Amino acid sequence: MTILLGVSGSIAAYRAVDLASRLTRDGDEVLTVLTRGALEFVTPLTFQTLTGQPVGTDLFAEAKGSRVEHIGLARRANLVVIAPATADLIAKLAGGLADDLLTTTVLATTAPVLVAPAMNAAMWGNPVVQENVARLRGRGFEIIEPEEGLLACGETGPGRMAELEEILAVVRRRLAATTAWKGIRVLVTAGPTREALDAVRFISNPSSGRMGYAVATAARSRGAEVTLVTGPSALPEPFGVAMVRVTTGEEMRAAVLDRFGAADVLVKTAAVTDYRPAAPRPGKTKDGSWAVRLEKVPNILEELAARRTGQVMVGFAAESGDPEAEGARKLAERRLDLLVANDVSGTEGGFGTAPTRVLFMTPDGRRERLPLLPKREVAEHLLDAIQPILTRLPTRS
Repeated sequence: MTILLGVSGSIAAYRAVDLASRLTRDGDEVLTVLTRGALEFVTPLTFQTLTGQPVGTDLFAEAKGSRVEHIGLARRANLVVIAPATADLIAKLAGGLADDLLTTTVLATTAPVLVAPAMNAAMWGNPVVQENVARLRGRGFEIIEPEEGLLACGETGPGRMAELEEILAVVRRRLAATTAWKGIRVLVTAGPTREALDAVRFISNPSSGRMGYAVATAARSRGAEVTLVTGPSALPEPFGVAMVRVTTGEEMRAAVLDRFGAADVLVKTAAVTDYRPAAPRPGKTKDGSWAVRLEKVPNILEELAARRTGQVMVGFAAESGDPEAEGARKLAERRLDLLVANDVSGTEGGFGTAPTRVLFMTPDGRRERLPLLPKREVAEHLLDAIQPILTRLPTRS
């Protein structure tokens, strides 16, 4: 595998030397890019000697006769690891700035990006830094959280770059995931649907779409080819994901049925409105009272169960109270490989909330209850659970 190692201007840059050495000894091709700040702490010759590869430091090196240039680096990398990442570099990446070789390369790559921050504890805790980190997570970057410990400034607190063994473990896991998901076609549904009562009113639910968008982002960062069918949502479009926007349950059904045959994996997180008005009214209703008759919306997963041709199918069940019993029924009736159930009746993990608490259920009776986690972390756990099932997919020519 080819790993692009980005090093920015922190005293922790000396630890990147050991990281480059270990990755090279493990058989990886390591391409190193040093920022101007990193050059104050380490030298290109050190990394070139350890990796046997040229080291990039200059965005305009190509014009000066060097073969190191950002597009070539971006395309060669199977994985990008930035260690250490300073607050300044994190801000640039979060803002989409590209003013040196490292930031232009990251902006141009489609490879997964791991970021290992290193800075003073007060800087790490600053709301601006945390906002920038959250923005990176939302775009699919994986953050290797800094540790608490003695910092270079003599203070103690969170901000010390993660230990080498932890970084190496994340690198190995991510490379394995990238290999497993490369070329896998993932179809994700997200958000609510809306069913019109009249020209200006509709029935819906409080789903934000965060879970489906998180799954789409995580799958894309692992190298999958992702299509996201989404109901109305205010969330930004995930980078590199094919978007299909729908409004009603019937529109979502049609979009999914049209794409299901070409998919390898379906993850249906969308909270489709279960009922719709039997006779929507034209125009704006102004009656003093209004009786509305509702009819059931067809269940997409139940229909797909009869159409599947080997696809991995994952469903979500939002229940009121303990979801296990109803989740088990849906798991069996819809012939799912995995069901993710959660209780949306409480204040923690319900509709519209950022964190969630879920239960993974599989046909062989296994149950895994996750603690209250951000939806992006739930998405990573979910893809980890799906990954072993990918081996049953037929090999495509």
